[in-house]
Amino acid sequence: MTLIPSVTRLSSSIIRILGCNPGPMTLQGTNTYLLGTGARRLLIDTGDVDIPDYIEHLHEVLKQEQAKLSTIILTHWHHDHVGGVKDVVKTCAADDCRVFKFPRTDALDVCPEIPVDIKVHALQDEQELSVDGAKVKVRHTPGHTTDHVVLTTDDGILFSGDCILGEGTAVFEELYDYMKSLHKILEMKPKVIYPAHGNIIEQPMSKIQFYISHRNQREEQIIDFFNRHPNKPLQAMDVVRDVYKETPEQLWPAAAYNVGHHLEKLQREGKLKLITRSDEKYYEYQKSSAL
Repeated sequence: MTLIPSVTRLSSSIIRILGCNPGPMTLQGTNTYLLGTGARRLLIDTGDVDIPDYIEHLHEVLKQEQAKLSTIILTHWHHDHVGGVKDVVKTCAADDCRVFKFPRTDALDVCPEIPVDIKVHALQDEQELSVDGAKVKVRHTPGHTTDHVVLTTDDGILFSGDCILGEGTAVFEELYDYMKSLHKILEMKPKVIYPAHGNIIEQPMSKIQFYISHRNQREEQIIDFFNRHPNKPLQAMDVVRDVYKETPEQLWPAAAYNVGHHLEKLQREGKLKLITRSDEKYYEYQKSSAL
């Protein structure tokens, strides 16, 4: 694992500021990206709630650049991406700074971490936003969340949010949409990926293909597991204990979350039978299916 510095200049118009919120799910922390070359800059994501070190680093970078934020783009609603909005707007933004996020479709589009006095403008698919020295296009990529977006530039950079990570694989809310989004990103043919967690992905096409193949392989392993346990109602964690033996146990809950979405997909396809007991979901090999 390559250590990510607190601040890294990636190009003349892109500076990465690490969110200073390391953890099992955030890796070394949330990467935020400052774009532009002029007095008004664009920030992608804002890190987590109440992280003074992050705000200090961002403020110092902007001071050195003699700039303020005019645009903030949130890749999705999770707290480690929107949590810093209040402090960022308060300390680093121009008076007319605008905050953007794609609307959620699965719940009320309200982020408790964002104060009600900060207006969040709705992003649209294919929308372009720019500042001096930088322009990005919004591409809606649901699956990790319903409101997730990636951002692309004309020179082949892709800011992948949580859809593709620099290390490991991503969790998701809906597998079908997530797979579609991965294929959508593959069609974009990015030259480099700047993820929200982990280091820069220098060979993006092979990484995207790996993500697609990994999910397909996981599904084959899950199907094999149920074939080996016929007529036995099983839960996601039962699968994890067998299929994810090489994964550290502290990551098993996240793995079970992903497996649960695989099970839902297989059940909808008629390959597994859903059994509900005391409001808990169990799945069983569907004899009539052609696994």
